[in-house]
Amino acid sequence: MRGGNSSAKVFLLHIAVIGILFALNFILPEYHHGVLARVMVLSVVAMGYNMLFGYAGLLSLGHAMFFAAGLYGAGLTAYHFGWAMPAAFAAGLVSGAVLSLAIGLLALRTTGVAFMIVTMMFAQVCYLLTFYFSEWTRGDDGLVLGQETRRLFIGDFYLDLTHPATRYMAALALFSVVLLITLFIVRSAHGRVLVAIRENEERTKMLGYDTFANKLVAVVVSGVICASAGAAYALLFGYVGSSFASVQYSILPLLWVLLGGAATTLGPFVGALFMYYVVDITSSYTSAYLLIVGVALILLVLYFPKGILGTIRERWIRWLP
Repeated sequence: MRGGNSSAKVFLLHIAVIGILFALNFILPEYHHGVLARVMVLSVVAMGYNMLFGYAGLLSLGHAMFFAAGLYGAGLTAYHFGWAMPAAFAAGLVSGAVLSLAIGLLALRTTGVAFMIVTMMFAQVCYLLTFYFSEWTRGDDGLVLGQETRRLFIGDFYLDLTHPATRYMAALALFSVVLLITLFIVRSAHGRVLVAIRENEERTKMLGYDTFANKLVAVVVSGVICASAGAAYALLFGYVGSSFASVQYSILPLLWVLLGGAATTLGPFVGALFMYYVVDITSSYTSAYLLIVGVALILLVLYFPKGILGTIRERWIRWLP
């Protein structure tokens, strides 16, 4: 009975968060409205990273390549071939799935620090490829998707993703779907196996589980989630550039997850939101904003060693997922 009550609380909490974000669409000022739409998309990247790092215990420094796979998969097909948004978004997802499967099959032959280094090397190769094929990608200059490319036609009607309210709701839709899928996965048998692998892989093998297969599924799911964020970013914000494939976008999801709380479903969003606004607010007052951000992060680590939601779960609210 207690388990049922806990499950109901968890589900209602996630629905409440989605409901609050929906209501904010109608009351936020224009600037914060745009910021929150961007944060929701980027927090999806952190959710994908959390699936691999938080639950499976695999430290990757290459998730920028999965985000970039979705970004370029959607952006290039929409820009060069004129594909409609649903087809372009699907191309981004397929790109992420194929790349994550290939990387998983190779990188999972290593463990620990070696896994981290291998993923970083693959990500750097993908980053350099965006410059090598600059005739298509335009490198750092990037591609700007026109307004006509970012319209979703439904019969005689269309949704214009350049409109702030439509863009916000599309970002919320992606965020909501990925959040609920993540919640379902981590509370499923597969999610429990991933946690067992994180805690003691050898013992999990002794219990008869195929740890390689479970980790490969985690890599692919993580990659597809990150690719969905990349595809959405290209179509919602209309820009595709090499900077999104740089190592910075491999480190940021790790930072967001650690700040919000690894192995918590809402932690990636909390971490991304906190980090974005700390940087945004401090940079408006001083050019030395990184120093202030560093101090804030040190204080957060000292008083919330398991991240914001991770520490809250450990100390006060045990049923937080």
